[in-house]
Amino acid sequence: MADGNLAGISSLRGRVSEDEWRVRVDLAALYRLAALEGWDDLIFTHISARVPGPDHHFLINPFGVYFDEVTASSLVKVDLEGNIVMDGPYGINAAGYVIHSAVHGAREDARFVIHLHTDQGVAVSAQAEGLLPLSQHALVVIPHLAYHDYEGIALHLDERERLVRDLGDKSLMMLRNHGTLATGGTAGEAWVGLFHLERACKMQVLALTAGRDRVLLAPESAQADVRNVVGRGFGGMSQLPWPGLLRKLDRRSSGYDS
Repeated sequence: MADGNLAGISSLRGRVSEDEWRVRVDLAALYRLAALEGWDDLIFTHISARVPGPDHHFLINPFGVYFDEVTASSLVKVDLEGNIVMDGPYGINAAGYVIHSAVHGAREDARFVIHLHTDQGVAVSAQAEGLLPLSQHALVVIPHLAYHDYEGIALHLDERERLVRDLGDKSLMMLRNHGTLATGGTAGEAWVGLFHLERACKMQVLALTAGRDRVLLAPESAQADVRNVVGRGFGGMSQLPWPGLLRKLDRRSSGYDS
């Protein structure tokens, strides 16, 4: 809902630290941006952010709330064991807890984690060759992309070890038969990585309508050149678009920062 009013939710501004509040606003913005792109899946995907401080708490969506309703104050704070550490009217998605606690528990640099089930992301995750070097977007993504085999709905805690192992030091992951995942040190970094991955997947789905034997892979020399350019990740690229993305939300989905 555009005005950000959810039953049982009161503003946390001034009741949490300024550092936590800024993270809450950025995380709520990621939910609204995903909704604007049509990348939500009813209530069944999740985005998270680590809360600054020594407690290893993270924030995730209130289960049952649509992405375009999420606000900074409605986000649920949990610890790495899945305990809700601030009272509120909502619980969390158990599969979301498994995936996000795994990444936050293992990767200090992954302050924001986005996991989606888009049509194009799931489609490419189910293709045997994975993401192909068919577009510039794909070439930017491939050096940072890991893969994790499907094990069913992510409800089993022992999957966390394998998920973290497969992610390694990459910032992006294709969850086979399932969807996409992006991490970042900032909300903007996670979003820009995820945006390029999702766009690359969409372009691949469109290109492959011509048939696998009729598509043109990028020359290896060009692939190597792009790898050299993007070798350090999406950090620098994420700084310019993020303020504009927030202005876009102010125009089209206000209330996320309440």
